Amino acid sequence: MIAMVSSTFQPSPYRPPVRARAYIGSKCNMNAARSTRLGDIVRRVSLCALFIAALPIRAAAQQDVATFFGGAATALAAHEMGHVITDVAFGVSPGLEKVSFAGIPFFAITHDPVTPTREFTISSAGFWVQHATDEVLLSRMPNLRDRHAPFLKGMFAFNVLASVGYSFAAFARVGPIERDTRGMAASANVREPIIGALILAPALFDGWRYFDPRAPLPRWGSRASKIAGVLLVIRASRQ
Repeated sequence: MIAMVSSTFQPSPYRPPVRARAYIGSKCNMNAARSTRLGDIVRRVSLCALFIAALPIRAAAQQDVATFFGGAATALAAHEMGHVITDVAFGVSPGLEKVSFAGIPFFAITHDPVTPTREFTISSAGFWVQHATDEVLLSRMPNLRDRHAPFLKGMFAFNVLASVGYSFAAFARVGPIERDTRGMAASANVREPIIGALILAPALFDGWRYFDPRAPLPRWGSRASKIAGVLLVIRASRQ
């Protein structure tokens, strides 16, 4: 299985390397144990997904399933393109690097060291694309749940589930060192679980909006949490 990790963080030449080591180097054994447990969960979920995909279903449903996963793949590509576009906008050449997590190979989009402000922007770009996509979907089609739109539902599902996955990796501080949440945390000089909370909140609110489109609280809570995540770039600019 080959997937994509969004972007990499490399310590900026504008920041002391000691800070990065202090942030990363604690409790290595505990992180390894957490990574192993999370890896087991990933393998089991993957096997369940393959089993469900292999079940015999009628042709129309098969087409919907294929369209759904096509939407998810498109959302993944959009996430990655967010990183590439910001790389290019800052005059940084993006590259690819092979990494792995829980025995699953990934390819990380990499870039040369940049200032903390640019690093935060590049690392956040994929989430910003997800948030903007979900906002457009839920604002223009608040009744998305009741519509026959497998492609759009696939995009929405990927955006929500990817954010949940990233946030729990941030809470546990596990996964490839190139993960987005680590790059955001290090460039803004905040703890990674805080970044995880900022990524998780919009996903939960948007999921709530999907099932209850008339409720005002999740709509404005989602928008406020998305804006808060963007404004954190101000803190990165002061590092």
